[in-house]
Amino acid sequence: MITYAEKPSRPEELRHILNPIVDAWFFSRFKEFSLPQLYGVMEIHSRNNILVSAPTGATKTLTAFLSILNELIDSSEKGILENRVYCVYVSPLRALSEDIKINLVEPLKEMERIAGKKLSIKVATRTGDTSPSERASMLKHPPHILITTPESLAIMLTSIKFSELLKNVDWFIADEIHALAENKRGVHLSLSVERLNRVSPAMTRIGLSATIAPLEEIAKFLVGYENRKLRSCKIVDVQFIKNMDLKVLSPVPDLVEMEHAMMHNAMYALIDDLIQSHRTTLIFTNTRSATERVVHHLKEKFPKKYAENIGAHHGSLSKSLRHITENRLRKGELKVIVSSTSLELGIDIGYIDLVICLGSPKSVARFLQRAGRSGHKLHDTVKARIIVLDRDDLVECAVLLKSAIEKKIDKIHLPRNCLDVLAQQIHGMSLEQKWKIKELFNLIQQSYCYNELEWKDFIEVVDYLSGKYISLEDRHIYAKIWYDEETGELGKKGKMSRVIYMTNIGTIPEESYIIVKVGEQIIGHVDEAFLERLHRGDVFVLGGEKYEFLYAKGMVACVNASVYRPPTIPSWFSEMLPLSFDLALEIGRFRKLMNDMFCANKSKKEILEFINSYLYVDKNSSELIYDYFYQQFNYAEIPSHSRIIVEHYSDDNSKRKIVVFHTLYGRRVNDCLSRAAAFAIARTQHRDVEIGINDNGFYVASEKSVNVLQAFNLIKSQEMRKVMDMAIEQTEVLKRRFRHCASRAMMILRSYMGHQKRVGRQQVSSMILLNAVKRINPNFCILKEARREVLEDLMDIGNAAKVIEGIEQKKILIKEIHTRLPSPFAFNLIIQGFTDVMKIEDKVEFIRRMHQQVLAKIKVK
Repeated sequence: MITYAEKPSRPEELRHILNPIVDAWFFSRFKEFSLPQLYGVMEIHSRNNILVSAPTGATKTLTAFLSILNELIDSSEKGILENRVYCVYVSPLRALSEDIKINLVEPLKEMERIAGKKLSIKVATRTGDTSPSERASMLKHPPHILITTPESLAIMLTSIKFSELLKNVDWFIADEIHALAENKRGVHLSLSVERLNRVSPAMTRIGLSATIAPLEEIAKFLVGYENRKLRSCKIVDVQFIKNMDLKVLSPVPDLVEMEHAMMHNAMYALIDDLIQSHRTTLIFTNTRSATERVVHHLKEKFPKKYAENIGAHHGSLSKSLRHITENRLRKGELKVIVSSTSLELGIDIGYIDLVICLGSPKSVARFLQRAGRSGHKLHDTVKARIIVLDRDDLVECAVLLKSAIEKKIDKIHLPRNCLDVLAQQIHGMSLEQKWKIKELFNLIQQSYCYNELEWKDFIEVVDYLSGKYISLEDRHIYAKIWYDEETGELGKKGKMSRVIYMTNIGTIPEESYIIVKVGEQIIGHVDEAFLERLHRGDVFVLGGEKYEFLYAKGMVACVNASVYRPPTIPSWFSEMLPLSFDLALEIGRFRKLMNDMFCANKSKKEILEFINSYLYVDKNSSELIYDYFYQQFNYAEIPSHSRIIVEHYSDDNSKRKIVVFHTLYGRRVNDCLSRAAAFAIARTQHRDVEIGINDNGFYVASEKSVNVLQAFNLIKSQEMRKVMDMAIEQTEVLKRRFRHCASRAMMILRSYMGHQKRVGRQQVSSMILLNAVKRINPNFCILKEARREVLEDLMDIGNAAKVIEGIEQKKILIKEIHTRLPSPFAFNLIIQGFTDVMKIEDKVEFIRRMHQQVLAKIKVK
């Protein structure tokens, strides 16, 4: 049963349970207990499962460890401290693991000084960076608190010697659980925790999360099921205990008519002003390339202010460079640091008093996590500014800010029934012991991620692992387990089975760059995530030139250089963060309210008053928002969450007919809707069309006449899954994702007999393997999982089907309009592909010209 902790403990109650040494140490460092501690410490002391949700710097980690350290010190003083692992702490980041170790070892040393004796409580880290000698030392002298990662935990559970140390663990802590639950690392961890619980049946589970929703689902993910019943869990929800100073800023009074150079200079002048008026500033961009660009421009524009005191931090930098930057930040040597997403999680980076987000963070939860990096101490104010450079961003960020202030958090997606991860974990469990098949199935169903796993899918995975499909041996895929159907037992098979498992474990796919070729000539490189988005005929820009995508073979993309059409896919598309579905609906609701006011002939003054009362924006921003909606209403129609506007116009330059669907549901939903529409057109009208998407909608373009809306109306909510399965069947995204899934399921081995298989060879193997499994069964378990991953995790077929259902039930209306030029709401969607082939100033000028033409049309009206 999931319940919320309603009443905090009194401070004297907590002091009563604390050992005098712990009590003396705590009040030598802190004046009082924090709210998370008043709610959580007693629950952990009472051995209750608990999920603590609080902002960064709200003492979540100390809340988790205070009761545990208290009991360990108590046992040490009484001479009953055993030589075993009492607590397992898991975090998604190795850097965070090292932070926690430091933050535990220092307090323990201080407690020993207070006690005047050795307490002998050992803390150790076991990750991929741990040396063989350190691992051997752990076997002889087990740590009382073991800090690790999801992958290393799975390895330890399978290790013959180390698994003995994990029996009768008292506490399991999952830190940054929100960052694990939304991907396959979390799915993998959920099964590892059930394996750990099997040998430690009295284990208490503790989850630590930043601001996230839905908390009930995260709690279920943490505790799982026992005997088909949900385990109990208390939720401590103190997500908004810190004061927040949040604002949306526009660097210029007009986001359309201002020349690019002036807007660019104004933005950097604003950034510089904000940095100089604070001690240390953290700037978040949404792409790695933007991170480097911001650092470069700040150094170039203000050389006397920024030289050695500025740093960049993102995933493409080496680990050593990132560590150097983190250490310099902790020491206070940096005035400003610019990051993409790599500093969102809670590693200790020292004092930061301002966070700047350049552009929309795309989700309320992400914004609050980013903002929470400022004011890291408990009573500090969280201070963040979002700087916007176009009107779509302004509206989006204004609504995002409203949701953040009013505590409306968007929900994260938790993957379920991942068959590739299941295959990997069954392989690992077979190395532990001989299993009864029903016993194994019941253990797997204890995980929240597999509670609804069907027996049929489970047996298909077992059949694959046990070598039932003999034809796979032609692809060097051999049985990893044995399974006796008569006795219903299974176990490990082969001498190499353990080595194969240990050297290929994990869920994070290996990625590489794709070579782009025209014939035999190499043009350059793009990343794999970008290639996933390409359809045959898509046009993109590389090195300033346009290329048409033809096909991919292994790690090579073959293209045509003779292209006269504009680009359809921007080069930074693969790095874009998708707008959350919940935030998209909130923006849609605001659009509807604005449309209602215009339809009711409300005056400008009344509408401005509404904007100022509804959103948390300044006078200039409210004027910009009013103008944007005024122009859209008078030139076309205002779309919303409950009304889709289908806008037809012709591009005079390329002679293409373009149909824009104003579907503000986020890019993941629009990816589904656009592909389903293109598939329906291909099937019913035998036309190949070009599609482009963003968070606000999608467009369909063709040189020949097509009835797009007729095809779109053929899509039915009940058949959405079937349609999308067919729509993605021959796509690059399915081929790439199948490789990822086959690698997780150990059909393709990254490492074997000491040799590493390069990503290119893995991809070639996977394409041959894909055809092989289709011959066995078009719905082979790992191929089925690849389709599920594409449609549910990468895209959002669930909410896309809900949109179609809303149309069927007339809850969402569709209205067609015809325009000579794209309407203001369509500008960014239509022009996004041009961004690479045009200089940014030309893009701004292009939008300005369209804007002026639209204004002229409105005046004529």
